[in-house]
Amino acid sequence: MSSPKRLYRSRDNRMLGGVCGGLAEYFNIDPTLVRLAFLILFLAAGSGPLLYLVMWVIVPEA
Repeated sequence: MSSPKRLYRSRDNRMLGGVCGGLAEYFNIDPTLVRLAFLILFLAAGSGPLLYLVMWVIVPEA
């Protein structure tokens, strides 16, 4: 029986806090796409940095 998937901040694929790298590993996609999504959130609604900081605090490091 396999263990359930868990979301962690990445230690290997990080630029700042590892949040985007961790999300990319969880969803098995390219981290650049996640970083672009945060950039779009920042430009469109201004919520990108706030969401990133909240996830940086809440999501544990791998």
